[in-house]
Amino acid sequence: MTMGNKLRRYIGATDESLCDTECLKRTYPDAELVVSSPMKRCVETAEFIYPDKNRIIIDDLRECDFGIFENKSYEDLKNNSAYKKWLETMCKMPFPGGESHDEFKKRCIKSFNEIISQNPKTDIAFVIHGGTIMAIMESIFDDGFFDYQVRNGSGYVIDIAERKIISQL
Repeated sequence: MTMGNKLRRYIGATDESLCDTECLKRTYPDAELVVSSPMKRCVETAEFIYPDKNRIIIDDLRECDFGIFENKSYEDLKNNSAYKKWLETMCKMPFPGGESHDEFKKRCIKSFNEIISQNPKTDIAFVIHGGTIMAIMESIFDDGFFDYQVRNGSGYVIDIAERKIISQL
């Protein structure tokens, strides 16, 4: 949880530290390898959950750049014409001044697949962002992007070879 999360802002490229670790106080699966986004909130989360594990930082697993919507809430944006247009497209058009949904998903999926192919038969923990999780899960299971929304500190345990969700954290 970051302050931007608490304030219900679009936090993608904003590099915030954690402000609350309460949601991380649970049991997580063991991992042989920990892969993290470079953003402070993911690096700090990885350190909190897996303090004794070596971590690999992968730049392309960072959250989407929300452009002019970055670090703003719905309340800040509700009268913004660009925001209204973006909502009308069901969030499909690129973020003005930011990343397109397709570009974001492609870079996340490519990086995920590279890590998986380079580390077969390895239990890997990915400490990444909600949007990144949604992009990867959608690509594996062919469901909708928004079907895989998770809360802070949550995620999925999957068997990638079997294309099977083992559990949801």
